Amino acid sequence: MKEIATPEQLLTETAKILEKRRIRYFITGGIAVTVWGKPRFTADIDIVIAIPSEKTALLLVEELKKIDSSIYVEPEAAIKAIAREGEFNLIHPNTGLKIDFWILKNNAFDKNRIKRAQAKKLKGQKIYFTSPEDLILIKLLWYKESGSSKHLEDAQSVLKFSKVNFAYLKKWAKKQLTFTILKKFHEFQ
Repeated sequence: MKEIATPEQLLTETAKILEKRRIRYFITGGIAVTVWGKPRFTADIDIVIAIPSEKTALLLVEELKKIDSSIYVEPEAAIKAIAREGEFNLIHPNTGLKIDFWILKNNAFDKNRIKRAQAKKLKGQKIYFTSPEDLILIKLLWYKESGSSKHLEDAQSVLKFSKVNFAYLKKWAKKQLTFTILKKFHEFQ
């Protein structure tokens, strides 16, 4: 067991485990904004996982605990997350980070997001990130649900710094009823 001291180490070690267990995943949230937009502070790592069974979840939890002796993650929380398509957490006191593992939902948007995830290298490890378009779309949904302007700022940042497929963005924003929000900060022809 090695000592994990940085967020990058925690992320790369987690990605190795997901790959070893053949669990499809992608990084979203603030870390993905840092990749596709303007870097910003975030105290957590959001990972969407396609986990097929409770048994796989329990094996994942056991592997995650082996990353570092200080890691805390509850097996029961992982099982409950699968049942409700929710989330469970890993807490790593040494870095002050929390990983939120979000269960991939059984809907067209999430199925599409995982297919469109894009690999990037971090410290020699291939890590999958949500596409910039899907990051914008999920940020619009989160804004619609929470009203938090942070989500709009993140979406604007990704639009400003990344090349995006506007036809795809427009199509899904209309499906999600977030197109009027998107139009507030980007004009469409």
